[in-house]
Amino acid sequence: MSNQSTVMEFLLKGFSDDPNGQIVHFGIFLSIYVIALSGNVLIISLVFLNHQLHTPMYFFLVNLSFSDICFISTTVPKSMATSLTNSKLISFYGCVAQIFLVVTFVSAELALLTIMAYDRYVAICHPLQYMLIMNWNTCSHLTSASWASSVIHAIIETGVTFSLNFCGSNIIEQFFCDIPQLHKISCMDTEANRVLILVLGFILDSFCIVFIFVSYGYIFSVVLKIPSVQGKYKAFSTCIPHLTVFSLFILTAVFSYMRPKALSSPTVDLLSAVLYAVLPPVLNPIIYSLRNKDIQEAVCKISKKLKAFL
Repeated sequence: MSNQSTVMEFLLKGFSDDPNGQIVHFGIFLSIYVIALSGNVLIISLVFLNHQLHTPMYFFLVNLSFSDICFISTTVPKSMATSLTNSKLISFYGCVAQIFLVVTFVSAELALLTIMAYDRYVAICHPLQYMLIMNWNTCSHLTSASWASSVIHAIIETGVTFSLNFCGSNIIEQFFCDIPQLHKISCMDTEANRVLILVLGFILDSFCIVFIFVSYGYIFSVVLKIPSVQGKYKAFSTCIPHLTVFSLFILTAVFSYMRPKALSSPTVDLLSAVLYAVLPPVLNPIIYSLRNKDIQEAVCKISKKLKAFL
Protein backbone atom coordinates (compact mmCIF):
# COMPACT_ATOMS: atom_id res chain seq x y z
CA MET A 1 0.00 0.00 0.00
CA SER A 2 2.86 2.40 0.72
CA ASN A 3 3.85 2.63 -2.98
CA GLN A 4 0.25 3.37 -3.92
CA SER A 5 -0.04 6.50 -1.83
CA THR A 6 2.09 9.48 -0.98
CA VAL A 7 -0.19 10.40 1.93
CA MET A 8 0.84 8.55 5.09
CA GLU A 9 -1.62 10.17 7.47
CA PHE A 10 -5.02 11.82 7.35
CA LEU A 11 -6.61 14.70 9.23
CA LEU A 12 -10.05 14.09 10.74
CA LYS A 13 -11.86 17.41 10.68
CA GLY A 14 -14.38 16.46 13.36
CA PHE A 15 -17.00 18.75 14.86
CA SER A 16 -15.28 21.86 16.18
CA ASP A 17 -11.96 23.69 16.40
CA ASP A 18 -13.14 25.72 19.37
CA PRO A 19 -11.79 24.41 22.74
CA ASN A 20 -15.19 24.83 24.43
CA GLY A 21 -16.89 23.05 21.56
CA GLN A 22 -14.38 20.20 21.83
CA ILE A 23 -15.15 19.81 25.54
CA VAL A 24 -18.88 19.68 24.79
CA HIS A 25 -18.24 17.14 22.05
CA PHE A 26 -16.14 15.00 24.40
CA GLY A 27 -18.82 15.11 27.11
CA ILE A 28 -21.65 14.18 24.75
CA PHE A 29 -19.74 11.36 23.10
CA LEU A 30 -18.52 10.03 26.46
CA SER A 31 -22.11 9.89 27.74
CA ILE A 32 -23.29 8.19 24.56
CA TYR A 33 -20.44 5.68 24.68
CA VAL A 34 -21.08 4.78 28.32
CA ILE A 35 -24.82 4.31 27.63
CA ALA A 36 -24.08 2.11 24.60
CA LEU A 37 -21.55 -0.02 26.47
CA SER A 38 -23.76 -0.34 29.55
CA GLY A 39 -26.87 -1.31 27.58
CA ASN A 40 -25.18 -3.89 25.37
CA VAL A 41 -23.09 -5.39 28.17
CA LEU A 42 -26.30 -5.65 30.22
CA ILE A 43 -28.02 -7.57 27.40
CA ILE A 44 -25.07 -9.96 27.07
CA SER A 45 -24.82 -10.46 30.84
CA LEU A 46 -28.54 -11.12 31.26
CA VAL A 47 -28.53 -13.77 28.55
CA PHE A 48 -25.49 -15.53 30.01
CA LEU A 49 -26.78 -15.43 33.59
CA ASN A 50 -30.40 -16.43 32.89
CA HIS A 51 -30.87 -19.99 31.63
CA GLN A 52 -34.38 -19.17 30.41
CA LEU A 53 -32.78 -16.88 27.82
CA HIS A 54 -30.55 -19.63 26.43
CA THR A 55 -32.56 -19.81 23.21
CA PRO A 56 -31.63 -19.13 19.55
CA MET A 57 -33.30 -15.70 19.56
CA TYR A 58 -31.18 -14.46 22.46
CA PHE A 59 -28.06 -16.16 21.10
CA PHE A 60 -28.41 -13.97 18.01
CA LEU A 61 -29.20 -10.95 20.20
CA VAL A 62 -25.92 -11.47 22.10
CA ASN A 63 -24.06 -11.44 18.78
CA LEU A 64 -25.90 -8.26 17.78
CA SER A 65 -24.96 -6.57 21.07
CA PHE A 66 -21.34 -7.65 20.65
CA SER A 67 -21.36 -6.19 17.13
CA ASP A 68 -22.82 -2.92 18.47
CA ILE A 69 -20.10 -2.67 21.14
CA CYS A 70 -17.36 -3.22 18.55
CA PHE A 71 -19.00 -0.87 16.03
CA ILE A 72 -19.25 2.12 18.35
CA SER A 73 -15.81 1.38 19.85
CA THR A 74 -14.27 1.66 16.38
CA THR A 75 -15.21 5.33 15.92
CA VAL A 76 -16.26 7.08 19.14
CA PRO A 77 -13.14 6.60 21.37
CA LYS A 78 -10.86 7.94 18.63
CA SER A 79 -13.15 10.95 18.22
CA MET A 80 -13.10 11.59 21.98
CA ALA A 81 -9.31 11.32 22.05
CA THR A 82 -9.14 13.84 19.22
CA SER A 83 -11.18 16.32 21.27
CA LEU A 84 -9.02 15.87 24.37
CA THR A 85 -5.62 16.05 22.69
CA ASN A 86 -6.62 18.36 19.82
CA SER A 87 -4.61 16.02 17.58
CA LYS A 88 -6.77 15.20 14.58
CA LEU A 89 -4.23 13.03 12.81
CA ILE A 90 -4.88 9.37 12.04
CA SER A 91 -2.21 7.25 10.38
CA PHE A 92 -2.72 5.72 6.95
CA TYR A 93 -2.88 2.22 8.40
CA GLY A 94 -5.07 3.44 11.26
CA CYS A 95 -7.52 4.66 8.63
CA VAL A 96 -7.30 1.32 6.81
CA ALA A 97 -8.09 -0.50 10.06
CA GLN A 98 -11.01 1.81 10.84
CA ILE A 99 -12.56 1.34 7.39
CA PHE A 100 -12.15 -2.43 7.65
CA LEU A 101 -13.71 -2.63 11.12
CA VAL A 102 -16.60 -0.28 10.33
CA VAL A 103 -17.57 -2.26 7.21
CA THR A 104 -17.18 -5.55 9.11
CA PHE A 105 -19.50 -4.58 11.95
CA VAL A 106 -22.05 -2.84 9.73
CA SER A 107 -22.22 -5.92 7.51
CA ALA A 108 -22.45 -8.20 10.55
CA GLU A 109 -25.30 -6.09 11.92
CA LEU A 110 -27.33 -6.48 8.73
CA ALA A 111 -26.51 -10.20 8.45
CA LEU A 112 -27.52 -10.86 12.06
CA LEU A 113 -30.77 -8.92 11.65
CA THR A 114 -31.51 -11.10 8.60
CA ILE A 115 -30.87 -14.29 10.58
CA MET A 116 -33.06 -12.97 13.42
CA ALA A 117 -35.91 -12.44 10.93
CA TYR A 118 -35.55 -16.06 9.81
CA ASP A 119 -35.55 -17.16 13.45
CA ARG A 120 -38.84 -15.32 14.06
CA TYR A 121 -40.30 -16.80 10.86
CA VAL A 122 -39.53 -20.36 12.00
CA ALA A 123 -40.75 -19.67 15.56
CA ILE A 124 -44.13 -18.31 14.43
CA CYS A 125 -44.80 -20.14 11.18
CA HIS A 126 -43.36 -23.53 12.21
CA PRO A 127 -43.53 -23.56 16.03
CA LEU A 128 -43.63 -27.36 16.39
CA GLN A 129 -40.45 -27.74 14.36
CA TYR A 130 -38.68 -24.70 15.81
CA MET A 131 -36.11 -26.49 18.02
CA LEU A 132 -35.52 -29.08 15.30
CA ILE A 133 -34.80 -26.44 12.63
CA MET A 134 -33.09 -23.86 14.85
CA ASN A 135 -30.85 -26.27 16.72
CA TRP A 136 -27.56 -25.07 18.18
CA ASN A 137 -25.58 -26.51 15.29
CA THR A 138 -27.66 -24.48 12.82
CA CYS A 139 -27.40 -21.34 14.97
CA SER A 140 -23.62 -21.59 15.22
CA HIS A 141 -23.29 -22.16 11.46
CA LEU A 142 -25.55 -19.21 10.62
CA THR A 143 -23.67 -16.93 12.99
CA SER A 144 -20.27 -18.05 11.73
CA ALA A 145 -21.41 -17.50 8.14
CA SER A 146 -22.62 -13.98 8.96
CA TRP A 147 -19.28 -13.00 10.53
CA ALA A 148 -17.21 -14.68 7.80
CA SER A 149 -19.17 -13.00 5.00
CA SER A 150 -18.88 -9.65 6.80
CA VAL A 151 -15.09 -9.97 7.00
CA ILE A 152 -14.87 -10.90 3.31
CA HIS A 153 -17.08 -7.93 2.40
CA ALA A 154 -14.87 -5.64 4.50
CA ILE A 155 -11.68 -6.96 2.86
CA ILE A 156 -13.09 -6.26 -0.60
CA GLU A 157 -14.37 -2.75 0.25
CA THR A 158 -11.15 -1.82 2.07
CA GLY A 159 -8.97 -3.16 -0.73
CA VAL A 160 -10.94 -1.32 -3.40
CA THR A 161 -10.85 1.95 -1.41
CA PHE A 162 -7.12 1.89 -0.70
CA SER A 163 -6.20 0.91 -4.23
CA LEU A 164 -6.71 4.62 -4.87
CA ASN A 165 -3.90 7.17 -4.69
CA PHE A 166 -4.06 9.95 -2.09
CA CYS A 167 -1.54 12.55 -3.17
CA GLY A 168 -3.38 15.82 -2.55
CA SER A 169 -5.47 16.93 0.40
CA ASN A 170 -5.45 14.62 3.41
CA ILE A 171 -8.36 16.29 5.22
CA ILE A 172 -11.31 13.97 5.84
CA GLU A 173 -14.53 15.92 6.44
CA GLN A 174 -15.70 13.45 9.08
CA PHE A 175 -14.98 12.30 12.65
CA PHE A 176 -13.82 8.88 11.42
CA CYS A 177 -12.45 7.42 8.19
CA ASP A 178 -15.38 7.03 5.84
CA ILE A 179 -15.29 5.59 2.32
CA PRO A 180 -17.26 8.40 0.57
CA GLN A 181 -14.99 11.02 2.18
CA LEU A 182 -11.87 9.16 1.02
CA HIS A 183 -13.28 9.12 -2.50
CA LYS A 184 -13.58 12.89 -2.35
CA ILE A 185 -9.89 13.46 -1.53
CA SER A 186 -8.42 10.87 -3.89
CA CYS A 187 -6.38 12.25 -6.79
CA MET A 188 -7.60 9.45 -9.07
CA ASP A 189 -10.87 8.91 -10.92
CA THR A 190 -13.05 7.10 -8.36
CA GLU A 191 -16.02 6.34 -10.61
CA ALA A 192 -15.13 2.66 -11.03
CA ASN A 193 -14.64 2.31 -7.27
CA ARG A 194 -17.95 3.98 -6.55
CA VAL A 195 -19.79 1.72 -9.00
CA LEU A 196 -18.14 -1.44 -7.68
CA ILE A 197 -18.90 -0.61 -4.04
CA LEU A 198 -22.45 0.49 -4.95
CA VAL A 199 -23.15 -2.73 -6.89
CA LEU A 200 -21.66 -4.93 -4.16
CA GLY A 201 -23.58 -3.11 -1.44
CA PHE A 202 -26.79 -3.15 -3.47
CA ILE A 203 -26.59 -6.92 -4.04
CA LEU A 204 -25.89 -7.75 -0.40
CA ASP A 205 -28.29 -5.20 1.06
CA SER A 206 -31.09 -6.07 -1.35
CA PHE A 207 -30.82 -9.77 -0.55
CA CYS A 208 -31.00 -9.14 3.21
CA ILE A 209 -33.79 -6.55 3.00
CA VAL A 210 -35.94 -8.65 0.63
CA PHE A 211 -35.39 -11.74 2.79
CA ILE A 212 -36.51 -9.83 5.90
CA PHE A 213 -39.60 -8.40 4.20
CA VAL A 214 -40.60 -11.80 2.79
CA SER A 215 -40.12 -13.41 6.22
CA TYR A 216 -42.37 -10.83 7.84
CA GLY A 217 -44.90 -11.21 5.06
CA TYR A 218 -45.29 -14.87 6.03
CA ILE A 219 -45.20 -13.99 9.74
CA PHE A 220 -48.01 -11.42 9.46
CA SER A 221 -50.15 -13.76 7.37
CA VAL A 222 -49.89 -16.42 10.09
CA VAL A 223 -50.34 -14.04 13.03
CA LEU A 224 -53.49 -12.49 11.57
CA LYS A 225 -55.05 -15.96 11.46
CA ILE A 226 -54.53 -16.50 15.20
CA PRO A 227 -58.03 -16.35 16.75
CA SER A 228 -57.17 -14.94 20.17
CA VAL A 229 -56.08 -11.35 20.71
CA GLN A 230 -53.65 -12.47 23.39
CA GLY A 231 -52.05 -14.93 20.96
CA LYS A 232 -51.63 -12.22 18.33
CA TYR A 233 -50.12 -9.85 20.89
CA LYS A 234 -47.67 -12.49 22.12
CA ALA A 235 -46.54 -13.25 18.57
CA PHE A 236 -46.18 -9.58 17.64
CA SER A 237 -44.34 -8.77 20.88
CA THR A 238 -41.42 -10.99 19.84
CA CYS A 239 -41.23 -9.29 16.44
CA ILE A 240 -41.67 -5.60 17.32
CA PRO A 241 -38.17 -5.09 18.84
CA HIS A 242 -36.49 -6.72 15.86
CA LEU A 243 -38.57 -4.73 13.36
CA THR A 244 -37.82 -1.49 15.22
CA VAL A 245 -34.06 -2.17 15.34
CA PHE A 246 -34.04 -3.15 11.65
CA SER A 247 -35.97 -0.02 10.65
CA LEU A 248 -33.62 2.20 12.65
CA PHE A 249 -30.57 0.60 11.05
CA ILE A 250 -31.89 0.80 7.48
CA LEU A 251 -33.22 4.37 7.75
CA THR A 252 -29.97 5.75 9.18
CA ALA A 253 -27.84 3.84 6.64
CA VAL A 254 -29.97 4.93 3.68
CA PHE A 255 -29.90 8.57 4.81
CA SER A 256 -26.12 8.42 5.27
CA TYR A 257 -25.16 6.82 1.96
CA MET A 258 -28.07 7.13 -0.48
CA ARG A 259 -29.42 10.64 0.06
CA PRO A 260 -29.34 13.05 -2.92
CA LYS A 261 -26.20 15.13 -3.43
CA ALA A 262 -28.34 18.25 -2.98
CA LEU A 263 -28.72 17.27 0.69
CA SER A 264 -24.98 16.75 1.15
CA SER A 265 -22.88 19.30 3.05
CA PRO A 266 -20.11 19.01 5.69
CA THR A 267 -22.60 19.60 8.52
CA VAL A 268 -25.21 17.19 7.16
CA ASP A 269 -22.50 14.59 6.51
CA LEU A 270 -21.34 14.80 10.13
CA LEU A 271 -24.85 14.55 11.54
CA SER A 272 -25.78 11.66 9.26
CA ALA A 273 -22.62 9.81 10.33
CA VAL A 274 -23.66 10.23 13.98
CA LEU A 275 -27.09 8.79 13.16
CA TYR A 276 -25.55 5.89 11.29
CA ALA A 277 -22.50 5.02 13.44
CA VAL A 278 -23.60 6.08 16.93
CA LEU A 279 -27.39 5.94 17.25
CA PRO A 280 -28.12 2.23 16.55
CA PRO A 281 -25.62 0.84 19.12
CA VAL A 282 -27.14 3.16 21.74
CA LEU A 283 -30.81 2.53 20.98
CA ASN A 284 -30.76 -1.20 20.15
CA PRO A 285 -30.43 -2.43 23.77
CA ILE A 286 -32.96 0.18 24.94
CA ILE A 287 -35.48 -1.00 22.34
CA TYR A 288 -35.05 -4.65 23.30
CA SER A 289 -35.24 -3.83 27.02
CA LEU A 290 -38.40 -1.74 26.71
CA ARG A 291 -40.29 -4.06 24.36
CA ASN A 292 -39.21 -7.49 25.56
CA LYS A 293 -40.84 -9.05 28.63
CA ASP A 294 -38.18 -11.77 28.95
CA ILE A 295 -35.45 -9.14 29.24
CA GLN A 296 -37.52 -7.13 31.72
CA GLU A 297 -38.14 -10.21 33.86
CA ALA A 298 -34.45 -11.10 33.77
CA VAL A 299 -33.57 -7.56 34.91
CA CYS A 300 -36.04 -7.88 37.82
CA LYS A 301 -34.58 -11.24 38.88
CA ILE A 302 -31.02 -9.92 38.83
CA SER A 303 -32.10 -6.80 40.74
CA LYS A 304 -33.79 -8.90 43.45
CA LYS A 305 -30.69 -11.09 43.79
CA LEU A 306 -28.46 -8.04 44.10
CA LYS A 307 -30.75 -6.51 46.74
CA ALA A 308 -30.76 -9.78 48.70
CA PHE A 309 -26.99 -10.02 48.46
CA LEU A 310 -26.48 -6.43 49.63
